[in-house]
Formats: sequence, C-alpha cells, structure tokens
Amino acid sequence: MKQETIIQQMVIETPRFVLRPLRTSDVGLLELYASDARVAEMTTSIPHPLPPGAAEALIARSRKETRKEHVWAMDASDLGGGELQGLISLDQMDRNQSEIGYWVAPAMWNTGLASEAVKALVNANPLLNDTMFASVFQDNPGSARVLTNAKFDYLGDAEAFSVARNAKVPTWTYLRKLG
Repeated sequence: MKQETIIQQMVIETPRFVLRPLRTSDVGLLELYASDARVAEMTTSIPHPLPPGAAEALIARSRKETRKEHVWAMDASDLGGGELQGLISLDQMDRNQSEIGYWVAPAMWNTGLASEAVKALVNANPLLNDTMFASVFQDNPGSARVLTNAKFDYLGDAEAFSVARNAKVPTWTYLRKLG
C-alpha cells in the first residue's frame, strides 16, 4: 500500500465544496478537464493538446515544500458533487503579494463556482497577503465578473502569452487589497 504525504496547506470550506490540496488521485479528472481546449485557451499555462505527464507534474509541483504556487482543488464530493470541479491557485510574488488564478470544468460554467472559490480564497487569505492580483483574457468576460464580484478593482489592460493559443492575448488586470 502506498501512502501519500500530507502537505501543509489550508483546507477552505464553502457552502458547496471545499478547497483542498491536490492529491495523486486527481490526475484523471485533471487530465480530462485541462485537456479541453475551452479550458486550456483561457489560461496562460495549460498547453493544448495536453502532453502526457502534465497533470502528474502539476500535482508533484503543488506538493513540494518549496513551492511558490499553492493549488487547491474545488472538491464537492462530501456534498454529492464532483471530486474535482476546477482549480484555484495563489502564485507567491514579492512584497507579500500573490497572483490568483482559476479555472472551472466546463460542466460547472455559469454556476457561480468560480465566484464562490475566489471569494473563499480571498477571505481565508492563506498566505497572509497584503494584495492579490489577477488577470483574465479580454475574451472571457465571465472571469472578469468573478473578480469584480469578489471586490477586485480594475487596474488596466495588458497582454499575456497563452501556451494553448501560442499567441499574446489582451488581458484585463485586477487588484484586491487585503487587511
């Protein structure tokens, strides 16, 4: 029997799901959703097609003690929902700041899941940040609404490279001061 090492990362409860650290059993659903072009093309870092081993590599990186990116699964299995409905992360930056990122499985789009996850992560503030940033592609206004609903303020326009699109894509950048 193989046992998993328990990572020191906060579990955050919401009314519909918990945000919990990734575990090796997430690999199948992670591959399924991340390999969907609709998901990959709305992120900067997920390639499409998803190469073999990419999901395992993400899980391994998220479990390192020295990680700078903290990743949580949106898990509703205790409430009769899916074990992995999306991911949300905080990428540590300097000056006590983090960048928040998230994606949701297509079956869960337009259900408020992303809004609930962002609000829960901001309220928990597990890294004790003073500020959180986020960027969304301008062709994804739903993600922009998620941020404004969580009281992020619009900072301005920029652009970011999308691996799945193999192109620079216009973005909107947001900021949320905490504390």
